[in-house]
Amino acid sequence: MKKGLLSIILIPFLFIYALPAGAADPNDRKWQDESVYFLMVDRYSNGNTDNDYHVDSLDPDAFHGGDFEGVIGKLDYIKDMGFTAIWLSPIFDNADKGYHGYWVNDFRSTEEHFGTLDEFKTLVDQAHNKGIKIILDFPVTHISDTHPWVTDESKKDWILSEKETEADGPEPFDSSWLNGLPKVNLDHKEAGDYFIETAKWWVTKTDIDGLVIDEVNKTPNSFSSELSKEVKGLKDSFYLLGEIQTTDAETIAQSQGNGMDGFIDYPLAKVLRPSFSEVDQPLTQLIDAKEKNMKLYSDPYLMGTLMDDHKTFRYTRDSITKNQHPGPRWKLALTYLYTTPGIPIVYYGSEIALDGGFGTDNHRQMDFRTDKELVDYITSLGELRNNFPSLTRGQMEILGEKENLIIYKRTYENQTAVIVINNSSESQNIAIDADKLAKDKEIRGLLSDDLVKEENGQYQLFLDREEAEIYLLAEKSGLNIPYVIVSILIYGAFIGFIFYLWKRSKKQRANE
Repeated sequence: MKKGLLSIILIPFLFIYALPAGAADPNDRKWQDESVYFLMVDRYSNGNTDNDYHVDSLDPDAFHGGDFEGVIGKLDYIKDMGFTAIWLSPIFDNADKGYHGYWVNDFRSTEEHFGTLDEFKTLVDQAHNKGIKIILDFPVTHISDTHPWVTDESKKDWILSEKETEADGPEPFDSSWLNGLPKVNLDHKEAGDYFIETAKWWVTKTDIDGLVIDEVNKTPNSFSSELSKEVKGLKDSFYLLGEIQTTDAETIAQSQGNGMDGFIDYPLAKVLRPSFSEVDQPLTQLIDAKEKNMKLYSDPYLMGTLMDDHKTFRYTRDSITKNQHPGPRWKLALTYLYTTPGIPIVYYGSEIALDGGFGTDNHRQMDFRTDKELVDYITSLGELRNNFPSLTRGQMEILGEKENLIIYKRTYENQTAVIVINNSSESQNIAIDADKLAKDKEIRGLLSDDLVKEENGQYQLFLDREEAEIYLLAEKSGLNIPYVIVSILIYGAFIGFIFYLWKRSKKQRANE
């Protein structure tokens, strides 16, 4: 009797949870659906003090102790923010003080400060178990000046006579830690083959999901194309992200067709940063740049979009130098990144508005004991991006711009999302003509509980200063009959259960 009654009570709850949520099919995920968290292993989290050799957390040029176990311990933290992929700084054996990973001594060994190969495999396995992909930074154009090749006479043709120079990274980039490093001659077939075989070795040994190829413009197209062919022959869904230190979109477009799936969209960041680093900035330039890049790039949905990374100064610095509170500045910028075509890449520490300038000042230690307001906002954006394919696959159309406010929509199949970003110091009323969306429907706020119905051929919105909202187009709700029925069933079952207990108690007292 008890079990039967409990089943009756649970049926309405099961019915509620069975209602469609609009989420994307997890088995149909594409790279454009991912969102990437980029972290520098040494500066992230120290999970194993046994590998802390010559660690000095007070020296910005020394190892600080971050390792694979530290990343493993933070996988839930990263997953809970909605990230579905992690880009790791180079993990290979490095020269002394090569905490950043770019002074490589051996491309087939892990850096001892980070952990063993088996520990890295564990990191990949545990990430995969949580639905997170792993991308490795793979610097193929240079080596450490203490690399064995430097003194190996048989490898002298593998190394070019000139050295890496700081001038190779123009403003706003800083790659000073590469200054003076020996350059690899990737035109030499044996040298190129070594890196291709090494990439395949990492895929086979550890099951990684992607590679970032630094300075891909300095690699021969024949090398990049062959690398792409070989690694994708091992794993169909493998992702190759090219990096070119330029803010010129046309330069990046000219490198397309070399095997890379996408490139880091520094040209977009060049426009994004000043657009959102302070309030009351017009967004016209941002609109123009996005529309231009959508035409230039062969697949803009696979471009890596970001605000900053380890080779620039941090975006937080932009707002601080302009006497702006970084929280709202980050929220608006991230809303744009998460809701426009491209794969959003968020550099570690952005979720706490970590400050930093060039070089080591950019590579500050992560702090997990700070305010979580921005973390919560990123979590909300991540949930929406993971649940609504219109935000990752939808066609983008600008609906309007008004007084430092931008409105656009993303449409995929039968789903339409409307994004409004108010970069103004004033609250604003916005009217969207129904012809641009649909008549006799409503748009529901996903970041708040706002709900706007079409009336007299328009959707009348109100947005507070320095706020953003993501709406979903839906049928007018009216009286929600299914909800009313379910509510009646739940309350009826509850009252019936209480009545049953009362009757039973009364019967027991009568028998005593």
